[in-house]
Amino acid sequence: MQSNPFTSNIFTTTWSKHFNNDKLGISFDFFENISFIKHKFLNLYINVGTTVTKGITYSLTKSNPQDLGDEVFLIYDVPAYFAALEPLDGPLKRIIVKQYPGYLIELHGFKDLNGYMNVAFNRKSRYKLKSYKRQLEANYDIQYRMYYGDISRNEYDLIFEQFRQLLVKRYEDKRVSNNNLEDQEWSFYKEVVYPMILNKKASLYVVFDNKEPIGVMLNYMSGNAIHVAITVFDIEYRKSNVGTVNIMNLIEWSLENNFRILDFSKGHYDYKQRWGSLKYDFEYHIIYNSNSFYSKSIAFSLKYLFQLKQYLRDKKVNELLHKFTFMFGKKTKAANK
Repeated sequence: MQSNPFTSNIFTTTWSKHFNNDKLGISFDFFENISFIKHKFLNLYINVGTTVTKGITYSLTKSNPQDLGDEVFLIYDVPAYFAALEPLDGPLKRIIVKQYPGYLIELHGFKDLNGYMNVAFNRKSRYKLKSYKRQLEANYDIQYRMYYGDISRNEYDLIFEQFRQLLVKRYEDKRVSNNNLEDQEWSFYKEVVYPMILNKKASLYVVFDNKEPIGVMLNYMSGNAIHVAITVFDIEYRKSNVGTVNIMNLIEWSLENNFRILDFSKGHYDYKQRWGSLKYDFEYHIIYNSNSFYSKSIAFSLKYLFQLKQYLRDKKVNELLHKFTFMFGKKTKAANK
């Protein structure tokens, strides 16, 4: 992943402010392009950004560091496609645990949206998908805008608040919780995205009806790749297929601006599977000192823990948990009124 936005100074310092009491990450000379925070009790170091990133990349400069002790390093959300891993022939060893699926669109070789759709969909499906946009524009006063490199602070604050309201509305309708809406996480996003837009490390794609946002996509930009982080549309426009129109417009914008990968990031949704040309895995990487019993014990304990979590995820236990936390959250808010 070229010029990874999740290891940029803006992202890491803002994350540290919101999630690590303003303490900056710890660097190790045998890791490149990544820093860590230390676990409160264990000799375990976790990548800055933890699970808030949409894909971490890193490299090891040596597999036999002289000052290696009992440390264990946990790196969340490494996309399996990012690069060939360096072989580790010293005491440093790596455990890889697959977690979430990811989906992306490979746009290499396509000149425009029509070119991609001609390959991805049959004639009947293409006509149907394009009709969604025609109908949306015929029935409403629709404008599209990509905020990338420039946005006023006032406009940003207004859009971000409307973005949050659309998410609240959407997930209350689904009756499930969304961790992005937790106060700590949302305040992080609001602070970090603005400077990243100005530095072309992030973007907001917004669909307006009569100047009111009805669809928002938060994206991170990395070299020639766009990573879709959070997307939502107004459920009042559900029958107008705003989400599908957003995807088509984002593909079109990506090709016009020389982006070659449109990454829908982690998690399975039907629309990702339908539009994606490549399915891949997000992995957790556990790096440990094989000469240390302590380090090895922690590493393998983490491996089994994550395998158990993935098993429960496969059994849809996480979906029940999201529904429970939604109901519990509603009851807690009602009790506090």
